[in-house]
Amino acid sequence: MKLKLLVITLLTFVMGFAQEKGTVTGKVTDKDLGGEALPFATVTVKGTPNSTNTDENGAYTLKVDAGTHVLVFAFLGYETKEQTITIAAGETKTASETLGSTSVQLQDVVIEQQVSREKESALLLQQKNAIEMKQNIGAQELSRKGIGDVATAVAKTSGISKQEGSNNVYVRGLGDRYNSTSMNGLPIPSNDPEKKNIFLDIFSTDIVDYISIDKVYSTKIFGDFAGGNVDIVSKEYRGNGMFEASVGSKINTNAIDKSGEFYLQDGPGKFGFSNYGYSNNALNAYTFTNSLAPQKQSPYAGSLGFKAGQRYDIGSEGKLSLFATANFSNSYDYRKGLNEQRNAQGIEINAFEQERFQYSTNTTGMFNAAYRINDRNKISYNFLYVNTSSQFRDSFRGSIRDIAEDDNGLIQRGTYSKNALMINQLIGSHKLDSLTTFDWGASYNAIKGDMPDRTQNTLKYENNNWLIAQVNTTDNHHYFQKLTEDELAARASVTRKFGKDSNGESRGNLTVGYNGRFKKRDFQAIQFNFRLTGESLTVPVDPNNLDAFFNAANYAAGAFTIGAYADMVPQTYSGEQNIHAGFANADYKVTDKLTASVGLRYERIQQTVTWRTQFDTGGNSDTFNKNEFLPNLIFKYELNDKQNLRFAASKTYTLPQFKERSPFIYEDINEIKYGNPDLYPSTDYNADFKWEYFPEKDELLSATVFGKLIQNPIAEINIASSTNDISWVNISDRGTVYGIEIEAKKNILNFEGDFANKLSFGFNAAYMQTNQDLDAEKVRRETNGRLNFTATNKTSGFTGASDLLLNADLSYNRDWSADSGLTATVMYAYYSDRLYALGIQEKGNLVDKGMGSLDFVVKSRLGKHFGVDLVTRNLLNPQFERIQENATGHIPVVTFKRGAYVGLGVTYKL
Repeated sequence: MKLKLLVITLLTFVMGFAQEKGTVTGKVTDKDLGGEALPFATVTVKGTPNSTNTDENGAYTLKVDAGTHVLVFAFLGYETKEQTITIAAGETKTASETLGSTSVQLQDVVIEQQVSREKESALLLQQKNAIEMKQNIGAQELSRKGIGDVATAVAKTSGISKQEGSNNVYVRGLGDRYNSTSMNGLPIPSNDPEKKNIFLDIFSTDIVDYISIDKVYSTKIFGDFAGGNVDIVSKEYRGNGMFEASVGSKINTNAIDKSGEFYLQDGPGKFGFSNYGYSNNALNAYTFTNSLAPQKQSPYAGSLGFKAGQRYDIGSEGKLSLFATANFSNSYDYRKGLNEQRNAQGIEINAFEQERFQYSTNTTGMFNAAYRINDRNKISYNFLYVNTSSQFRDSFRGSIRDIAEDDNGLIQRGTYSKNALMINQLIGSHKLDSLTTFDWGASYNAIKGDMPDRTQNTLKYENNNWLIAQVNTTDNHHYFQKLTEDELAARASVTRKFGKDSNGESRGNLTVGYNGRFKKRDFQAIQFNFRLTGESLTVPVDPNNLDAFFNAANYAAGAFTIGAYADMVPQTYSGEQNIHAGFANADYKVTDKLTASVGLRYERIQQTVTWRTQFDTGGNSDTFNKNEFLPNLIFKYELNDKQNLRFAASKTYTLPQFKERSPFIYEDINEIKYGNPDLYPSTDYNADFKWEYFPEKDELLSATVFGKLIQNPIAEINIASSTNDISWVNISDRGTVYGIEIEAKKNILNFEGDFANKLSFGFNAAYMQTNQDLDAEKVRRETNGRLNFTATNKTSGFTGASDLLLNADLSYNRDWSADSGLTATVMYAYYSDRLYALGIQEKGNLVDKGMGSLDFVVKSRLGKHFGVDLVTRNLLNPQFERIQENATGHIPVVTFKRGAYVGLGVTYKL
């Protein structure tokens, strides 16, 4: 009886104690950002240690004793506000507040304010609370890992890899055609005539606030999507004035080993802005300005960058933020290894030792102006200009079929390409009332891509002399190509909140909107071929001084003639693509734990390709129209405040590209590519199931299972021919992709103290299986027998897809004061074997063997003004190897090592 009485007494006491508590919830918003959420603001019960921080959505929950209290709302660099509440035991009360920045801010406070919006913990919290399945990489993580471009950043996320030796990024085993790229939610064009997406490595991370990767489709994204969409969110300045300058140097160990004998072609300038071409009488006189003799270079690279930002108050409510950055960087690279063609029996067709000297530049300038008219209206303008250039001087020594079959051949090719991208964006957001928001955006983008003078010469060594060799007129030539593309894009949407939960917050929102995208591409190319005449084929030459033969005097003397496919008329193709889209999407909190997002998008697509090429000298055109209804569904279930379950399903499509549908020939040393006008779009069905757990604010554990069904997949194939031709076809009726991704971010040691002292670990992995049928009869039927394709196998994986991808990093962060500290990060990445090209007629598939890379980065802050960074890449320097999997055995056909990279940089801040 006494025990029972004691238990009742204790229960009564506990229940009474619990009832003494009340709950305060609310949201803290940013007046300067038009009422957007203010994450990581502090809410404190005045005079007590009882406090909490707002989450990424600006929301907070705080337990308080019954009675009257003063709540203090604060954020670094912002005004502090107080609010008095009276709360009863067991009562839940709402207390929200809006904070604006103070008129006077210290520089270190400004820095803290900006970093908080780019930090890993903030983006993880955003990922946790979002309905969509997103992965974000912020400026803090990019800095910690010493990542200098967007392509490298994207390749560090789970399920994504970058193909060695190219700019191709693969998302879940799906290559360029299945992915899309945008900036601030507006699409951006490609800078390569063969690609759908722009090269991500041209974007310096200095312009990036964060990178958002969508692997799950939502109605706001254009429907040409199956792998992922990469959205680059540009920086917007939020402080009261800053200026930063940086300078750095970088070396490649392979290039340094060739110091004193590093040679490139003549013509291109050091800064990548060279502009030259061919004369109007190139067929009647030798008027090419660039020398064929190699030019000696010093292979020491560097970089220079500036950033500046300022904010101005306009009237009582307005704020104008300005941010600008300008950067230049260059690099030297060298590699040497095999580059061969083999038949099904393993016999050499062409067998070379390839030596490549490479020089690249990147010039980036960005300007952002954001005008917050008041807490309801904001307009921003973004301008980005990127100029990139690359030079390749390649020498192929060895056996050339029908020319030099005793390993006595030499092909010299000099390639210079320059691309200039200009992006203009005007974006607005307006709160019409407490429930309705209107968002809009428009952009004009322009690309100019030039290959102003690609040279190629073929030689053979006989009787102790080098001789110019030829079998075809194309063996010695000058080649010029030019690409221009203009694109307009627009978006507009209205979002309306509806329904209320028990706390008075809206349960859902409905978004209705329009997207439009209109692009026009013009491409032209001309090749001037040199045919040697008479005794010219027996004249000894110096491979490093071919100007002694190819000159105006020898042309006038009849030593060679100059010809082109259609005299001075270039080969051309043009493409026009117009997409009109309307969409509706509803997000609704079904229960306190379950949220659903349902959307439907309609797109009207028209694509026209017009051409006049050597395959079709009379010219022709082809148009297809397509209507697509694209539903999508996302469920998010909150197991508790740290765990979510998510499910998503959608339908999308994949368009062929202009180049793939145009019968234009592009000749490389070991392959020839041309388009297929009979190519048509694929249809894609996508599903994802994900579990995620957030143990702490900067920790994550997650696992995702995904699958895709692709109807009429498009594949790049070898055509049965004597010249190793490549084209594009709808390879079969269906293909599948399925796999699992896991990701972990964990603090191993986190020492308490006034300043950071932490050891953390990150890891992600993806295991995938891709499969597509190879239907030669379908190819012949749908191309009217024009393409002769006979597959070695009946099925294959997708080109570029690895079964296994791994990324791991270990970071140590130590701050000694508010202005000094050090971060050291070691990173490892690995991809398993992946298919490069399908084999035909018993010839084996070409497969890139698995390879790993190790990087090490140290970044230090030496007081308020100076920082020093050390970045080392590819420390293991593994050998890249591409093999041909013949039935008689595997044969290496391409091998090389990239070398290690070492860079040192110094930063100064005012």
